[in-house]
Amino acid sequence: MNNKQTLLRNLPKVDKIIDLLKEKEFFKDKPYKEIYDAVNETINLFRKNILNETISSYSLDDIEIEITKLLSKNLEFNLKRVINGTGTILHTNLGRALFSKELIEHLSNSLTGYSNLEFDLKTGERGSRYSHVEDLIAKVTGAEAALVVNNNAAAVMLCLNEFSKNTEVVISRGELVEVGGSFRIPDIMELSNAKLVEIGTTNRTHLVDYEKAINENTSMLLKVHTSNYHISGFTKSVSNKEIADLAREKNIISMEDLGSGVLVDFSKYGIKKEPTIFDSIESGMDLITFSGDKLLGGPQCGVIIGKKSLINRLKKNQFLRAFRVCKMTITALEFVFKQYCDEKVAVEKNPTLNRILEPLENVLDRANILKNLLETLNIDSDIIKTSAIIGGGSMPDASIESYGVLIKSLDSMQLNRFFLKASTPIVGRIQNNYFIIDLKTIHSDEYSIILDNFKAFLESRSL
Repeated sequence: MNNKQTLLRNLPKVDKIIDLLKEKEFFKDKPYKEIYDAVNETINLFRKNILNETISSYSLDDIEIEITKLLSKNLEFNLKRVINGTGTILHTNLGRALFSKELIEHLSNSLTGYSNLEFDLKTGERGSRYSHVEDLIAKVTGAEAALVVNNNAAAVMLCLNEFSKNTEVVISRGELVEVGGSFRIPDIMELSNAKLVEIGTTNRTHLVDYEKAINENTSMLLKVHTSNYHISGFTKSVSNKEIADLAREKNIISMEDLGSGVLVDFSKYGIKKEPTIFDSIESGMDLITFSGDKLLGGPQCGVIIGKKSLINRLKKNQFLRAFRVCKMTITALEFVFKQYCDEKVAVEKNPTLNRILEPLENVLDRANILKNLLETLNIDSDIIKTSAIIGGGSMPDASIESYGVLIKSLDSMQLNRFFLKASTPIVGRIQNNYFIIDLKTIHSDEYSIILDNFKAFLESRSL
């Protein structure tokens, strides 16, 4: 009998290995089905490697090590924490706005027991889930009323379906935006059964273009803030106030899809001004929609604010049931808007605002900490100036000064591949063949994780 046949014959049975493993501490609290699948897959892998002659010997310890690795991997959650070293604050691929630890504590307290989600504690009767945030949002924004749905696309679609079904909506050609995932304003209009009327050109639209387009079948003038791209040069657009005034004169609805709604004037902090929710309200727009998880720094949702009579009509639309938000979103959104009652508190406590508006020296301090930690592992690095971005389809032409740590002594591609496979992955940038971690998006509780990843990489190279 040759060695290959001997190795195959000596492979232990699945049940035998399970009996050996179930007494070991690591396997005691693991689900039997997961253990069985990991053992079976590992034995099949060893069998394949024997047949391919990629292994010439093995022991039970070798098999157990592979089973442990595979089981650990299989038990990991697909959605996991990632270290964002890209410098993009609202990184769409990495989850956009972060929740503060205070918000997580509030969520834990509210969601680990029953709540008054749809129960009116004053009357002891059924209530509305929206009542928990409507008045608060109206108070903070200055709007007459508010409504929350599951994202901004749903907010736009709900409004169009309610007020412009089978009628015409006038919009500038330069505002027919496409957002992430190939969702386009014209497609949202079509789904809502509104009829699109394009006016102007890509770069220039005048008030007279709106006036000429209005007829007896026009129901709405729609303004879409181009938050995810910027056109410069020979351009012309019509202001919110002009659109709102014209709509009021013609007895039709004016609406703005603000996209990345912001409640803080960034220009006060030395950053390029982004149109605020307050600006839209003051312009006289009847309805305004914006996202919760972008510049607002809250959970994913769509917020609709505006005239009370219009919001009341939206509440009766049948689409609202399909677009409604869960208790976690309501809880998180209330917490975030309560912070906005005091701008100073919001800037300090809201992670998104804090990272956008923090002093540059704070970023440099974090860069020095990381560089010093890497020196303890004899990893050569430099602190470099970088340009962070806000991201999330917000303020495309705005950048923020930042600092990064550039890794000099390790291969960037090898490092990147290793970090992406780690239990807590690090996503950084590769520039000029160097791996860079931008400290704009690194938090103090992440240094130890980053250092552990570097240690593991160095150990992997020595094997």
